[in-house]
Amino acid sequence: MRLQDRYAIRGGAPGRERLRLLSGVMQAGTEALLDAAGIRVGDRCLDIGCGGGDVAFELARRVGPTGHVLGIDLDADKIELARGEAAALGLCNITFEVRDLGDWTPPGDCNVAYARFLLSHLSAPGGLLKDLARHLPAGALVIAEDVDFRGHFAEPPCPALDRYVQLYAETSNKRGGNACLGPRLPALMRDAGLEDLHVSLHQPVAMDGGIKALTAMTFDLVADALRADGVPDEELQAVSRQLRACMEDPRTLHGGPRVFQCWGRVPG
Repeated sequence: MRLQDRYAIRGGAPGRERLRLLSGVMQAGTEALLDAAGIRVGDRCLDIGCGGGDVAFELARRVGPTGHVLGIDLDADKIELARGEAAALGLCNITFEVRDLGDWTPPGDCNVAYARFLLSHLSAPGGLLKDLARHLPAGALVIAEDVDFRGHFAEPPCPALDRYVQLYAETSNKRGGNACLGPRLPALMRDAGLEDLHVSLHQPVAMDGGIKALTAMTFDLVADALRADGVPDEELQAVSRQLRACMEDPRTLHGGPRVFQCWGRVPG
């Protein structure tokens, strides 16, 4: 099964709009991670599974004109949109390529590799980290962020949210992924041979908009995969309706998935 076939969330332009919202939700956490990991002017960065390019844009700003960012993703529509946005932002130190990880080798001239919410979609996430440790130069920085979907909560409780979490985890597992991969990141990096490991945790919370809007949107963009898995349309419509009502209620506090952030270096 190709990675594109494993990805449960609808891509293209609708997927790009979801990623734009996700980027806003994750901005503070991801920027704090890049600060802690120590991205420097002049670094040559690789953004694996870059989607619409939001983190790639931030990396490009940080590394400056003497650095470079290569963003890769299997969704050609998102890559085309990312190229247009990079041009509009005047970012000349960034390149985007359509790549499937199944037939891709990390370039050896990058000294930073970054992946957000990618490893949880791979059947062998440790394999990618081992490839990075094998092909990147000694001392190169490897950074990953990924989810533990069990972290979702609502106060007061929202049964539709609980059902969404269950359905998403099941469809991810059927496609070879692991929606609760986050806590495994340090062990996966250690097993790949990376050194000087660090870990932190970020969890988006909101009473209005933000992660609440993202949760409702994500469920709707996963509906096609759930339908293909045999979930009845009647249940999908009911969960979507109830989830939106819960997410749009300003009296409801909602927390998204726990996001584990880990970084380390290629030995030597």
